[in-house]
Amino acid sequence: MQSDTLILGVDLDGVCADYTTAFRPLVAQELNVPLSSLPEERSWDFSEWGLSPQEFEDLHHKAVEDHRMFRSMPVFENASEVLWRLSDAGVWIRIITHRLYVNWGHAVAVTDTVEWLDQARIPYRDICFLGDKPEVEADIYLEDAPHNITSLRNSGNSVIVFDAPYNQQVDGPRATNWLNCEQMILDLAAEKGFEIQPELPGLEVSDARLIED
Repeated sequence: MQSDTLILGVDLDGVCADYTTAFRPLVAQELNVPLSSLPEERSWDFSEWGLSPQEFEDLHHKAVEDHRMFRSMPVFENASEVLWRLSDAGVWIRIITHRLYVNWGHAVAVTDTVEWLDQARIPYRDICFLGDKPEVEADIYLEDAPHNITSLRNSGNSVIVFDAPYNQQVDGPRATNWLNCEQMILDLAAEKGFEIQPELPGLEVSDARLIED
């Protein structure tokens, strides 16, 4: 990589993939409760769903291992198109995810994550499975988790908050959708001295282009 290449650190769950929408019906099924009893507007700790930390971990385990949730999560609208425009303009897309935070199912998590990235047509140059995100070198981060945003900023990093009910207490800059996020990335990149000229929105992304060479 050259020094003039902008590295964009992109989180997956809650930024590219809609974790809540994928996880919610699986929790309702496992607990045998109505879906309506699990509000979509939830806190980071799922307190509105009445889950203890251990209960969440057990349900997350079942969702990933038994239901293969990472393989079929909904992708947020325009995520693929925006990331392809940025990638084609020379931005280095670095996927950063904490999906290996517990000591089980690593093979399933990694395999299903890579398959999902292909199916969702999310471009990336490399992928990092780790929790301590300040250790990852990127020029701009796109993140939803409040604790990660705080940690990254405390380490002097530039972070765009991807809007979610559980991060409303965190200061912006805040993107409410991917088109909004695209412009914020371009503006922040310009402030940092990077020259990026993305293609105009509306151009078709080829299904054949999945992972960059």
